[in-house]
Amino acid sequence: MTQRKAWFVGPAAVALALYVLLWVGIVAQWQWIDAMDRFALDPLHEFGIVHPGWVAFWDLLCTVLGPTVFRLAALVVIVVALARRNVRAAMFLVISVELSGLLTEAAKLAANRERPAGALVSAQSTSFPSGHALGVMVGVLAFLTLILPIARRSLRFWLIVVGAVVVLAIGAARVVLCVHHPSDVLAGWALGYAWFVVCLLVVPPAVPITAAGEKPEAPGSSL
Repeated sequence: MTQRKAWFVGPAAVALALYVLLWVGIVAQWQWIDAMDRFALDPLHEFGIVHPGWVAFWDLLCTVLGPTVFRLAALVVIVVALARRNVRAAMFLVISVELSGLLTEAAKLAANRERPAGALVSAQSTSFPSGHALGVMVGVLAFLTLILPIARRSLRFWLIVVGAVVVLAIGAARVVLCVHHPSDVLAGWALGYAWFVVCLLVVPPAVPITAAGEKPEAPGSSL
């Protein structure tokens, strides 16, 4: 387990460094970041203006698979885990998924970046980082951490693929809707991944929440 955890540390450090770089760039108003953001947002805004159905689809996707949905689902799993006396799994979800909202708000206050001027749907608070990108990244990784150990081997690859598609789709949707700059989404993914790894190291879930307690089954025991 120690080696598996150590494998996450390097990418998490890179993700955190990327987030810090983007934060400094936003605060210092680096021109290349602004140019990159406008290059993506300008044509998407023009396309969305004349295709309201396109906008409605991505807006619905952000609602159905948004961070609020993941936090509500996590709340249900937390209750189940506590009922089965799996406190560590419950605490893992509390710290990673539920508290990611507070992390998002703190990060937004630190940057205080305005949202794009041509937002196609309404959105509250400031822009950097993307709360959807951060929250969904943490939610998907946290649930995969709990689900993969109890999933059939034949399904694990597809669960990872679905999780990756959800993370990418929600991040892309926030840019398509012009409520976030691409750099906001990239920063949300980076900070979300770094936060997940911190939670995994500090409060690693013990055993699958389907177990009645936290004592793992003895190796070689019959099912």
